[in-house]
Amino acid sequence: MKESILFIKSKAFAIKIVYLYKYLVDEKREFILSKQLLRSGTSVGANIREARFAQSMPDFISKMSIALKEISETQYWLELLMETEYLGKAEAENIIEECTELTRMLHATVKTSKQNNK
Repeated sequence: MKESILFIKSKAFAIKIVYLYKYLVDEKREFILSKQLLRSGTSVGANIREARFAQSMPDFISKMSIALKEISETQYWLELLMETEYLGKAEAENIIEECTELTRMLHATVKTSKQNNK
């Protein structure tokens, strides 16, 4: 089965989140916010992967909607890490832009799926 661009991008994003988590824990000694970031940032791709094998269109929409919520939460943690100076503005803005791209893709997927499910 050919992987969708959304699946590929979300997995690449999760890998970046894992490396960012390691950096925050090892170099910055930050344990609380980084754990939240790790949880939400890796959940995006996991929910997209689950959606591939959804039992129905409503199940697919639900999984993709959860991924959309998780990417929004991830962006919140990244903004908080930037505003508390655990992350520099340049490094945070780069990954926040990836969040924005995934948000757009997920929003379009959910919207289209809901329209097609009517």
